[in-house]
Amino acid sequence: MEQQSIKVKPAEVTVLNAAGKLSMPTEANCLSQLARVHDLRDSELHYYDHQYDLQMQMLRKREGMGVPLKMGMERFAASKVGRLPFLPSSNLMDDVLTGRCDTISFEDFLNVPEYSEQMRQPHAVMEKSLGIYN
Repeated sequence: MEQQSIKVKPAEVTVLNAAGKLSMPTEANCLSQLARVHDLRDSELHYYDHQYDLQMQMLRKREGMGVPLKMGMERFAASKVGRLPFLPSSNLMDDVLTGRCDTISFEDFLNVPEYSEQMRQPHAVMEKSLGIYN
């Protein structure tokens, strides 16, 4: 007697069901599959902030509340110093205050200014920021 093989019918794929609403990660639509982000991305994005918070907690426990407050105010004042709108900031003051000026990281040698999307025409940006463009 011959046995017939059972063929499994493929399920219909609804990958391109791109609705304009937020979806749960278990739903199989285009947006949730393309917008998948690796877990380490958020950790790497907030690495320096996390290190700074840990250093401030250690300083608060060792020196008291005055030193972290003073350092936080210095960092806040340094963040308020601005440049013209068409010039990208190097964040040198923040790097000096947090101690990142002593380390060489990914951004230092692979973040080439020529490939930056912030380079714009100075006159157009100033006219727009001053509200005198036509």
